[in-house]
Amino acid sequence: MKVTIIAAGTICGRIGPGLTGSPVDRSFLEKMRAATDASLLGAETLRQGDPEMRGPEGRLLPKRIRGFITQSGDIPVAGKKIFQYGPPPLIFTGEAQVPGLHHRLGALAQVVSLPPASTGGLSLAAALAHLAKLGAASVLVEGGGGLNYACLRQGVVDEILLTLTPKISGDQQAASLCGGPGPLGDPFLPLILVSCEAAETGELFVKYRVSKGE
Repeated sequence: MKVTIIAAGTICGRIGPGLTGSPVDRSFLEKMRAATDASLLGAETLRQGDPEMRGPEGRLLPKRIRGFITQSGDIPVAGKKIFQYGPPPLIFTGEAQVPGLHHRLGALAQVVSLPPASTGGLSLAAALAHLAKLGAASVLVEGGGGLNYACLRQGVVDEILLTLTPKISGDQQAASLCGGPGPLGDPFLPLILVSCEAAETGELFVKYRVSKGE
């Protein structure tokens, strides 16, 4: 299983609110979706927006798995296109939230129970194992910052694809690329630069490999 975090951020490390990359960045994201078997997003991304995880030219990819993870069980349904178009998404959650989500979502989604992780939160390794059973060999983690942090803290990430946009926020309250209760390393988690490409839009497309004791 190959796990890739993909995100666009400001030069000060913020990914929201309302940050979008250029059409070049959008095309890159859509191509990455087409090149992977599944996407996983945090539920806060669904609460704040209306993600559908479409592929190139805005097409829904019928065989591709779309998943969300929620510890609280707070999954909005009304007006969300993810429940109206394409295959029903997976909703990963804790055991206590499963009955309520089953009752609310019915056939709109498949609800999957996850055990707790030793580091806190839900086990992302278990979520990835479930995706693997469904045939996924590659997963795109599309944020937000809390899910990115949890994936890195639990050691399941292989690489990070970061589009560095020519923008700066300065807002201390804005979501960061990776945000959690403590440092991921001592104090940093080392990354290995694989490639860095500049676009005419002023964006930098950077690829890092996550160091796992190398």
